[in-house]
Amino acid sequence: MPELPEVETIARGLQKALAGKQIVSAEVRLPKVVSPERSRFMAEIAGETIDSVGRRGKFVVVSLASGRSLVVHLRMTGRLIVQTAGTTNPEPYTNVLLAFGDGTRLAFADVRQFGRMRLVGPEEPWAAEVGLEPLSDDFTFERFSGLLDGRSTPIKVFLLDQRRVAGIGNIYACEALWEAKIHPGRPAGSLSRERRRRLHASIQSVLRRAIDQRGTSVDDYVDAEGLRGGFQNQLSVYSRDGQGCLRCGRSIVRTVLAQRGTWSCRTCQR
Repeated sequence: MPELPEVETIARGLQKALAGKQIVSAEVRLPKVVSPERSRFMAEIAGETIDSVGRRGKFVVVSLASGRSLVVHLRMTGRLIVQTAGTTNPEPYTNVLLAFGDGTRLAFADVRQFGRMRLVGPEEPWAAEVGLEPLSDDFTFERFSGLLDGRSTPIKVFLLDQRRVAGIGNIYACEALWEAKIHPGRPAGSLSRERRRRLHASIQSVLRRAIDQRGTSVDDYVDAEGLRGGFQNQLSVYSRDGQGCLRCGRSIVRTVLAQRGTWSCRTCQR
C-alpha cells in the first residue's frame, strides 16, 4: 500500500502535470470506486478546473476551483497515472478516466479494486479522523509524546493507527523503529523520554529520505509518470529477513504483529 512518501510523490507529480487544467469529461468504468454514484460523479466533475494537488495522510487531495475536492485513497494497488495527449495504450485495470481540455488524461487504475475516488464539498469533514502529519510543524516532540502516554498498544501498531499519526504504514514503521533502536512490540506508553525523542526524529528522517528517493517500490507502486521509486535500495530492515543487520551484523528476523509482517533486529532492538 502506498504510504506517505509514495502519496507525496504522486501528489507532487500530479501538481506539476495537472494544475490549472480543466476536466472536460469523466469515464467511470467501475461504479463502486466513486462517490457520489456514477452518473452524478461524472456530471458534477465535468467542467471543474484543478486548482492544486496535495496530500493528507495517505490520501491524494485534488483541490478544485469550485471549492470542492477530489479525494483519492489508493489502498493496496491503486495508481494515478498521467497519460499524455495522443496516448493510445490504455493503462491496464483503469477504473476511472478523467479527460482534460489539452488531450491529457488521468487514469485511476487498480487491479484489486480497493481504491476509492470521492468528490467532497468544501465543508465536508472527510479528514476529521486523520491524525497528525508527521512532517508538519504540528508534529512536535511534546505532541507526539503526549499521544504515547498511557498507551499499552505495541508501538508499531500505534504508528500504523492513522487516527494518531497520518501516513505511516508497515514499511516506514519498521524502518523508523529500527533506526530508533526500539522493539516493535514494546508498549507505546512505556517508552522512556529518550526513546520517544529518538523515535520522533527517526520518523521524520526516514520519511524525508524516502520522499527524496520518490518512495519505495517493493510491490506495485509507481509515481504519476509510471516510474518506480528508489528507496527500496536503502531499506535497513523491511523485508530483509535472514540478512545481516546493518548495525550489528546479526540476522534480521521477521515476526507477525497484529497480523502484519514485522522486521527487526533482536540485538539492536531489545
